[in-house]
Amino acid sequence: MTQKILLMAVGLMLCWGLPTRSQTTPLPTRSQTTSPADTAGHVVMPSDAPAASDTLAADSAMALVDAELGTADNMGAEEGGSLHKQLKRKFIEGSPAFMSLVALALVLGLAFCIERIVYLTLAEINARRFMADIDSRLAQGDVEGAKTLCRNTRGPVASICYQGLLHIREPLEQIDRQITNYGSVQISKMEKGCTWIRLFIAVAPSLGFLGTVIGMVMAFDQIQTAGDISPTIVAKGMKVALITTIFGIVVAVVLQFFYNYILAKIERLTAHMEESAITLLDSIAAFKK
Repeated sequence: MTQKILLMAVGLMLCWGLPTRSQTTPLPTRSQTTSPADTAGHVVMPSDAPAASDTLAADSAMALVDAELGTADNMGAEEGGSLHKQLKRKFIEGSPAFMSLVALALVLGLAFCIERIVYLTLAEINARRFMADIDSRLAQGDVEGAKTLCRNTRGPVASICYQGLLHIREPLEQIDRQITNYGSVQISKMEKGCTWIRLFIAVAPSLGFLGTVIGMVMAFDQIQTAGDISPTIVAKGMKVALITTIFGIVVAVVLQFFYNYILAKIERLTAHMEESAITLLDSIAAFKK
């Protein structure tokens, strides 16, 4: 009896000292002990599962970073853009109504400038060589040949020489008067259209300043409507005002540059006309003698 009691006590102590099933490590299941193959026939080992999950996490993180960088690059490209896109955006932001007027002044002014530059460029000739040919024909007594040369040559220099040769039988004072009068006509032809260029030079900044005033009025109207002086409200009207002013001044500067170039060409042609007129009078005086 005593031995049975002792054996039962020892068994209870042994059972108490053994860990329960919940405290022990769970036995591997069939899916963990075996190496199942996927549908493609690749075997996935149990020891590679943590590494594969870490790799997938790293790849996902890198893809997210690349996407964010690509989005930032696209936003930067959109914010920067080409010069054409920037001008187009500023044109729209500066109130298309006033910006269209400024652009119209630029287009019309450039049209007149280009027309004058082409006309004056075609009117330029080698005046010294031309007058040498006239003098040689007059020295030979070939007045009709000199007139034909003037008719076949473009430009104001040839025109005033032709007018002088038409009155070659008259006194030198009368010839000088005819050349001077016709020279004034040629100068007026060369300056044709310059009045419109000056008009657009004056109108372009005026339209810009008008846009400035309109932008200020818009800003105050928005302040009155909102009942609060907010930087965002004021900035919109001020932006319109400044953009129109900038474009108006830029148009005026561009047209002024072309206008000064045109004036320089007119002055050079006028100097050639005066020099040629003096040479022609000397040739005619020699022919009369």
